[in-house]
Amino acid sequence: ASHLTPPTRQHELGSSVPSQSPWVPAFATPCPADGLAEWTSWFNVDHPGGDGDFESLEAIRFYYGERLCAHPLDLEARTTEWELPSDVGERVHYSLERGFWCLNREQLEGKSCSNYHVRFKCPLEPVVWSAWSAWSPCSQSTCGVRSRGIQTRQRRCLGPQPLWLLHQPPCAGPSEEQKLCPSSLCSGCRSNCGRGVVSKDCSGCVCQDHVLVGTVVTPVGRPLPGARVTLKGRPKPILATTDARGSFRVAGICSDGHINVSVQLEGFTQGVGRAVASNSTTASVTPYLVKQPESRVREAGQHVMFCCKALGTPVPKKYYWYHNGSLLDRKVYKYDSNLVLRNLGLDQAGTYHCKANSDAGTIKSNTAVLTVHPESGPEQICDPQPLEHLIKLPDDCHQAASGSAYYNVGLCPDTRCPGRPGSSLRCGESANRCCSVSRLEMREIQCAGYVLPVKVVAKCGCEKCKPPKVLVRGRVVAADTQEPLRFAQILLGKEKTGFTGYQGDFTIEVPPATERLVVTFIDGHQEFVDAIKVLPFDPRGGGVYQEVKVMRKKEPISLDAGKSNIIPLGTVEGMDPIGEIVMPANVFFYPNGEPYNGTVQASITFLDPRDLATAAAASSDLNYVDDNGELAPLRTYGMFLVDLRAAGSGEELQTGLVEVRVDAGQIHMAGHSEQMKLWSLNPTTGLWEEESDFHTETVGRRVRREERTFLIGNMEIRERRLFNLDVPERRRCFVKVRAYINDKFIPSEQVEGVVVTLVNLEPAPGYSANPRAWGRFDSAVTGPNGACLPAFCDADRADAYTAYITAALGGEELEPAPSSPQPHPGTVGVTQPYLDKLDYRRTDHDDPALKKNGFRINLAKPNPNNLDEIQGPIYPWRSLRECEDAPVTANHFRFSRVEADKYEYNVVPFRESELSSWTGDYLSWWPNPQEFRACFIKVKIQGPQDYMVRSHNAGGSHPRTQGQLYGLRDARSVRDMEHPGTSAACVEFKCSGMLFDQHLSDRTLVTLIPQGSCRRVAVNSLLREYLARHPPVAPTDDPTGFSMIAPVDPLGHNYGIYTVTDQNPRLAKEIAIGRCFDGTSDGFSREMKADVGIAVTFQCQERPAGQRSLFQRLLDSPRTALDDIRREMGGPGRRSLSPSPTRRVSGRRRRMEILQAGTETETLTRNPEDAPGTQGNSS
Repeated sequence: ASHLTPPTRQHELGSSVPSQSPWVPAFATPCPADGLAEWTSWFNVDHPGGDGDFESLEAIRFYYGERLCAHPLDLEARTTEWELPSDVGERVHYSLERGFWCLNREQLEGKSCSNYHVRFKCPLEPVVWSAWSAWSPCSQSTCGVRSRGIQTRQRRCLGPQPLWLLHQPPCAGPSEEQKLCPSSLCSGCRSNCGRGVVSKDCSGCVCQDHVLVGTVVTPVGRPLPGARVTLKGRPKPILATTDARGSFRVAGICSDGHINVSVQLEGFTQGVGRAVASNSTTASVTPYLVKQPESRVREAGQHVMFCCKALGTPVPKKYYWYHNGSLLDRKVYKYDSNLVLRNLGLDQAGTYHCKANSDAGTIKSNTAVLTVHPESGPEQICDPQPLEHLIKLPDDCHQAASGSAYYNVGLCPDTRCPGRPGSSLRCGESANRCCSVSRLEMREIQCAGYVLPVKVVAKCGCEKCKPPKVLVRGRVVAADTQEPLRFAQILLGKEKTGFTGYQGDFTIEVPPATERLVVTFIDGHQEFVDAIKVLPFDPRGGGVYQEVKVMRKKEPISLDAGKSNIIPLGTVEGMDPIGEIVMPANVFFYPNGEPYNGTVQASITFLDPRDLATAAAASSDLNYVDDNGELAPLRTYGMFLVDLRAAGSGEELQTGLVEVRVDAGQIHMAGHSEQMKLWSLNPTTGLWEEESDFHTETVGRRVRREERTFLIGNMEIRERRLFNLDVPERRRCFVKVRAYINDKFIPSEQVEGVVVTLVNLEPAPGYSANPRAWGRFDSAVTGPNGACLPAFCDADRADAYTAYITAALGGEELEPAPSSPQPHPGTVGVTQPYLDKLDYRRTDHDDPALKKNGFRINLAKPNPNNLDEIQGPIYPWRSLRECEDAPVTANHFRFSRVEADKYEYNVVPFRESELSSWTGDYLSWWPNPQEFRACFIKVKIQGPQDYMVRSHNAGGSHPRTQGQLYGLRDARSVRDMEHPGTSAACVEFKCSGMLFDQHLSDRTLVTLIPQGSCRRVAVNSLLREYLARHPPVAPTDDPTGFSMIAPVDPLGHNYGIYTVTDQNPRLAKEIAIGRCFDGTSDGFSREMKADVGIAVTFQCQERPAGQRSLFQRLLDSPRTALDDIRREMGGPGRRSLSPSPTRRVSGRRRRMEILQAGTETETLTRNPEDAPGTQGNSS
């Protein structure tokens, strides 16, 4: 980073700045009068090398241009790990004219600046006026000069939109004009009502059979009682006042879009809403849950509370609680939205759920499990004696006594402990307790030639549970071109949470107690359809990676509002449209109700399920709430987005009733024509809600002189613009899928956090391998016992429905079990003859050149009377519990990871698939169970074959761990197909940073040792310079390996170092490996690029026949092997840092001695404030 001249006006922040309010502008900049301002996305144009980290406004404008406004109102900076400068104890500067900068020379001795990214608050101002509306009816109907009323008209400032994008002046002038009514208007009533009749005072329209029901809430959903409801522009009379739940009810208000209501409450700005029709004569919102009951563990005699809360219009006031599916007597249990059970008995264990009911419908909560243990003490629930847990030892370690390659390190059961006696009743428990490790003991494994240290579980006990932190990460890309959707706004429900990055990447922290994660991605350039997605996540904690695909909007066509228009629905070339939209003449109007008669720019984007590639771009998850309040699936025949705008001004338009016609000839499944409905998507809940039924009608065509049968429904295009042609499908099942570390499919080596996706296919008759269309898609995340995915199935015809199933982890596609030439039951995981009935086929079954990334099966519903079909992998819909709890020996489908050979060994055992198995210890590989920081170094190999590279990781600077082993990592190099004779390995090493006590950091001593006859020929110059400037420096005189004191900073691809932090260790490693393969700091690849992003280069050659490899010679006798190599190369035979993967019995202190000898000019202090690298894991 180059030096930035400090500006004249700047703000300085250091570690003394309070963390709760670290950002105070250096000078006050007035906000826009209307308060419209918004944060930009995060920018990161520099790295902390050289003099420091400089995020200058000039550089940001150069790279991002119009993404940054001319005069920011505020600035915020955080490290790339989302920490404030005060949190990491760094001195930084910023100015709204120049940007942000951090100087390495101003930091504490031995420290350098973290990598920062910044964002700016920019004003949002309206930019252009709409056309004036028509003059309103007269406000007075009484005749006479003194009673002359007022007419008004309005115009809207279109926006708000960023000025720096449009380069247009802001709106100026009034938004409303008034004039006296002409006296002639008092001679009679001239109001014209589209619905209802004219009121007695001629001031508006009245619909006697309509009732307006509404709720007044704050932007975050808090009800507001006591608010006054009136007609907009008419403060009197007051039509209603909201009750304690924020609800109101007004009779006679027509839902034709011409009536706007105004809401006023002291201390709040005025709110405005428009009356909108529902399917009945009452405008209502189906109930939706905002609080769900949570599972609990108790001992007999204790108390428990389950909580449930729903919102809607009207607000639900009736709640029903069920135990094991049976309704509880309200008079006995005296419950409302909360259920309290006192003095629990063993018979009260089981499942509990609630239902909330209102006039608008019913909603059912998720099921909570209550576990009740006898009053026998915690030892009976959490046995102090650990269970057996075997870990694999390094290949070169064979125990002298037993010869076994496995060692028992112990394991505590993954169970929840009861709440403490006397704990208060509350909806959320503040301190859950889990069975976890109470004590570890150090052991030494006597291997052939060396000692391997390991810590084993000595005792288990009930301890405070580690609170889970749930993240969803991923990228948003175009479905057609895969280009990233840059700087798209992200909404979590209704709340704005940020923007996607330059590569379309995003990270979302899932709020606690979330059951459905509904996320909306909005393209600011309006080139893509707003993507409303229900993203899967792992509620047990950790991160999940998801690639989101969005559809490009169709180019608009011009319509004459005064004529009838027909727009076809269908995008598959060579096929007839699925249907069409018929828009009658004079059906368009502005949102304020004023008719529109000009040219309409209409963009109708149709997602055609006959194109199998469109499944990934579909919105939501195709679920609705049935009459029993339960989520039920839909089978789609197409989705379409309607975007109508006035030509010239671009103002959004709405419509009255329009027809939606579906070609009955396109409906092939029996019974679907009769069940077809038209649905619209609720963007807040992500659920589809019914718009109308369909009726059958035969329509003649003049052009082709033919008659066609259509299913015809009606809809109004108002606020909701995304619609669906769907059929509720009752033939449902679950499919059991598991993911494994490798294709050996060992039960104890399952992988969690894998996103499994199932796409339902409708096969052509007699051609099940050639599907006609997709009908539904679902995703689930694997847990410790796999995943169960919903799917349509059929009991009569095995191939009535088929499914295509894929799996991915952190962007890596997993491979299913092979099926060619014939699927093997032991490999696929399904026994015969059920396997033949399911017709399992991997994607490369007929063509080996195809990718092996999925499989297709028939969804044959299991026959309950056939013993071969009742053990999975397909389960009836009502057997979800059996599917989720199925043992690993039951039938299931399998995926496995595809990767080069690798091995991992931790001195303190930790199962990455089970975050609760983490143990706080100075030698733990991962020091923080809330954040897992994965570090990789890229090693280039010039040689004729693949080579194994080992990293030996030991304490380097911490007084408690110096010289002690953390763990070993082996990785095999991967060939670069474009560079013969070249391969590269992405080798994990233990990141430097704070240890588990967060008191003092450790700079890990990392030693890389390639297998075979290899010699180091190059080291990245930037990495070498960085290591020299950040002592201590490890000895590097050994030409057969490479040693370094690992950097604390996330250096990036220019140094050959790749660092990623995530809540899921495996996801962090997958993302880091993808970047390492790609050789970039923000890319992802599974094809090795061995010529970019390299840290160290070795040259290897084949050894003569019969000669042992250097790797084996080092394992047997490291000192002799190194001395022999030096003599062969003519070098000195002096002692160096031994690259042996473990300490020799005869030289326990040798490594620490060499480290100290290599840093004679440096003094390692044990003062936490002065020790080098004390910024810990600030990266």
